[in-house]
Amino acid sequence: MDLPGIHTDLVRLPGVLPIWRGAVDATGWQLAAGTMAKAGGRLVALWASDRGASRGTSVCAAYASASGLVWLELPLAPGASGYPDLSRTFPAAGRMQRAAFDLSGARAVGAADHRPWLNHGAWPADHFPLREGAACAAGPLMDYPFVRVEGDGVHEIAVGPVHAGIIEPGHFRFSVVGEKVLRLEERLGYTHKGIEKRFTQLAPLEGHRLAGRVSGDTTVAYAWAYCMALESAAGCEIPPRAQWLRALMLERERVANHLGDLGALGNDAALGVALAQFSRLKEDWLRLSMQLFGHRFMMDCVVPGGVAGDVDAAAAARLSQQCDTIEAELLALRTIYDEHAGLQDRFAGTGRVSAELAVRLGLTGLAARASAQPRDLRRDQPWPPYDALAVKVAIHPAGDVAARVAVRFDEAFESLRLIRAMASGLPAGATRVDVRLEPVDAFGAGWVEGWRGEVLVALELTAQGADVRIRRCHCHDPSWQNWPVIEHAVIGNIVPDFPLINKSFNLSYSGQDL
Repeated sequence: MDLPGIHTDLVRLPGVLPIWRGAVDATGWQLAAGTMAKAGGRLVALWASDRGASRGTSVCAAYASASGLVWLELPLAPGASGYPDLSRTFPAAGRMQRAAFDLSGARAVGAADHRPWLNHGAWPADHFPLREGAACAAGPLMDYPFVRVEGDGVHEIAVGPVHAGIIEPGHFRFSVVGEKVLRLEERLGYTHKGIEKRFTQLAPLEGHRLAGRVSGDTTVAYAWAYCMALESAAGCEIPPRAQWLRALMLERERVANHLGDLGALGNDAALGVALAQFSRLKEDWLRLSMQLFGHRFMMDCVVPGGVAGDVDAAAAARLSQQCDTIEAELLALRTIYDEHAGLQDRFAGTGRVSAELAVRLGLTGLAARASAQPRDLRRDQPWPPYDALAVKVAIHPAGDVAARVAVRFDEAFESLRLIRAMASGLPAGATRVDVRLEPVDAFGAGWVEGWRGEVLVALELTAQGADVRIRRCHCHDPSWQNWPVIEHAVIGNIVPDFPLINKSFNLSYSGQDL
């Protein structure tokens, strides 16, 4: 693969997906961003990796293109920390660049916003936790300079970071006139827990367990992406049956989350019976996962080289039968949602994200598909078994809460179809092979369409004598792209509609904060 006008040798990494990796200089870094944007490519992730005092820091960016994923590395000279800003080309880069500075000290030169993102004062401003040899340090709490909106009748409403219920912490600062929202500014990072540093303390063959806990509702997608990256770095090919079982679990994870969100959205619009019915369906779904896979959320079921368990013919029949049962109930519930005047009054037109705004801000996943963006890795970059299943992508043009509800219904029905197809078509053979790591430096990447959107894991392994260690593991959640879009989606709506808009995206705090 070539990038026109950019001098770099891109090497395709081993694995089931077309993923290329190469190094660029500062000029190539900017040219690549412009080239990708003009070709309709998207920024998937941006992060920094420290290589030690003698080698300095590298900044990495991963782009999604029609040909696959492109992972570019910009090595910085030892002692240097500046690199060209990408947020003017890809707005989603802004928060990623701020997080990269907080963790590694690499600063985006020319960026408009240099406020700390992950560092709330847990460590001094000149301490960078991901640098080699960095010791733990504590710093004073820092005041965060929110952007103020001034004018006659404008006032602020501060929500969080501690919320009612059991959701994770995040701060939302509303500027309003009456109940109409003029501006929303988010402050996240409250669930930062040092995951990326912890990866470097684990053996590569154990890292999947931590990856599966990055965001508990996406454990299958993250574990699969990590294992895909590790298997790529090792040049390991897993058995076909293992690929199919991983996909089957991924689709069960997708259905479980859609069932939960559909019920919560009905509840937020005062239809309490919807929450009861969807909670019942989700509970039945999770209980069967527990019985067949050993865990309600299928945690630790995806492992290096394959999967931890198997399903026999009787279990496959139970999976298909449950899909039939759930589908019938979903059809009835969708009719209620579509015909309930109160729900539609709350859903339709609320929290709208136009197709143009979705493209400009890099919206991804199910939220993007609800804003007329027909992108889904399962169809666009199909790997086994998706290359044999002809995945139908659910899209909707409206971009409002109603559209995001419709996409959830459509995706749930499609996942039920896929599960039945996989349960009846499981190939025979082994479910796991050994992953052998040679004592050499290696790179791998995993890219999976999780239920929220694209999950990326970029993995760097380094040899220490006969041992192989994790130098850097970066996990990227689609919430990075989508959280900023909520700030736009809420403008012009009323404050009481924010919980509904927020739930219609249902983004991860933990998956972003790491």
